[in-house]
Amino acid sequence: MTDRIRLTGLEADGTHGVLPEEHLRAQRFVVDVTLEVDLSAAGASDDLADTVSYAEVAQDVVEVVEGPHVDLVETLADRIARTLLRRPPIEAVEVVVHKPDAPIPLRFADVAVEIRREARHRVVIALGANDGDPGHTLAAAVRAVAGIEGMRVDGVSDLYETDPVGGPEQPVYLNAVLVGHTRLSPHTLLGRLHEVEADHGRVRQVRWGPRTLDLDLVQHGDPGAGDDVVCDTADLVLPHPRAHQRAFVLVPWAQVDPRALLRVADEPVPVAELVSALDADGLLEGVRTRNTWQPSW
Repeated sequence: MTDRIRLTGLEADGTHGVLPEEHLRAQRFVVDVTLEVDLSAAGASDDLADTVSYAEVAQDVVEVVEGPHVDLVETLADRIARTLLRRPPIEAVEVVVHKPDAPIPLRFADVAVEIRREARHRVVIALGANDGDPGHTLAAAVRAVAGIEGMRVDGVSDLYETDPVGGPEQPVYLNAVLVGHTRLSPHTLLGRLHEVEADHGRVRQVRWGPRTLDLDLVQHGDPGAGDDVVCDTADLVLPHPRAHQRAFVLVPWAQVDPRALLRVADEPVPVAELVSALDADGLLEGVRTRNTWQPSW
């Protein structure tokens, strides 16, 4: 079950309502928010960077309530939810907006609108294997990723055969790229991907050595929409620092999502253009279409 942070009884005045006088006269609104967040990292680190600032959440809510007029409390609640979902690592949010002074000509205790919204981030995951039965492993990995709570697979590329680069002598790789959407934060999703790798016998010993299964989080968010995560920590670098140079990532990615963008040097660049640049430099020879496949998820 996802961890939760609750902030209740936050008051602010706003000019929201259908009646003409409500457009002009500020009224009291009371807001409760419940944030669904994976707090395991914060519990271990005792670092504010691994959780959510309650003060900043409260300020977001107040700014929406005190902001531009809307007729419906339902719209106000939706705006609050979508504003809060822009704050990582919030995965989902429940918002209750109370309008205790609503212009109802009857005696009542309260009127409230309650909604729940989930984050929806585009994600790109590169899959690779060259030890054991790679084809079987990759098909099983697609199903396992699709089974992660909060993850939805939208598509998987064809299967590609790739010559290994660097490291000890080893068999060729099979590679593919999976695209989808998730409500999970980057660190949480990465942890789930490591669990899938471990379930398939992945042991991190020899750098660039043979792999039973490799799952790399390439991108979290959409550079075109400006909501992609850019980070550089000891545990995670996004976008993947070498993705723009890796033909075995770019070729299948462009195949499954021809309109994909990757942030390179702080600029969104079409993945198809990156593939063309590698082709012009003769760097696609080591990547070959193995076959089409139809992994289930």
